[in-house]
Amino acid sequence: MRKLKITELPRITADEFKKVDKIPLVVVLDQVRSLNNIGSVFRTSDAFRIESIYLCGITATPPHPEIHKTALGAEFSVDWKYFENTADAVRELQSQAVRVFAIEQVDMSVMLQDFEVQPRARYAIVFGNEVKGVDQEVVNLCNGSIEIPQFGTKHSLNVSVTAGIVIWDLFQKLNHSQPIH
Repeated sequence: MRKLKITELPRITADEFKKVDKIPLVVVLDQVRSLNNIGSVFRTSDAFRIESIYLCGITATPPHPEIHKTALGAEFSVDWKYFENTADAVRELQSQAVRVFAIEQVDMSVMLQDFEVQPRARYAIVFGNEVKGVDQEVVNLCNGSIEIPQFGTKHSLNVSVTAGIVIWDLFQKLNHSQPIH
C-alpha cells in the first residue's frame, strides 16, 4: 500500500467545479464566529459538491486569510452569499421551494440516521453559533430539525465537525436519490 501524491488524485479545478453537477444542498451558517470553522465548512462543502453556502450575521466572508488557512482555496470554488439576517436567508430558500432544516437539538427533531430525503427535492441545513447554536427564531422558520445522536457526556460537537458529519450523510442520501457525475 502506497500513499498517493496530491498530483495522483482525481482533482478538478475551481473553474471545473463551478460547472459540474452539485448535490441539491445549501449550507447556511448562522452567526458562526470562528474563521477556522468557516474555512473548514467551505472545504467540506467543496469535497461533497454542495450548491452553495449562505453566510449570515457575524459569520465572516471571504476573502480572509484565516478562512483561507482551513478552506485551502475552497472559498473560490464553492459559491457563497452573505445575509445580514439568517431568517432572511431561510425565507429566500423557502421561496425557492428549498426544504430548510436546522441542525439542532430540539423537541421533535429527527435523528440524522432516520432523516429521509425526497427525490428531486432541494435542501438547506442551518448550522449555528459555536456557543448558542441555531437562533430560536431561525429554528421556528425551519421545516424541521435534524439531530446527530450522541452518547457521551457532552452532547455537543464543534460546528465544523457537525457540518462534516451531516454533509457526508446527506451527500450519501442525496447522491443515491439523484446521482451526480
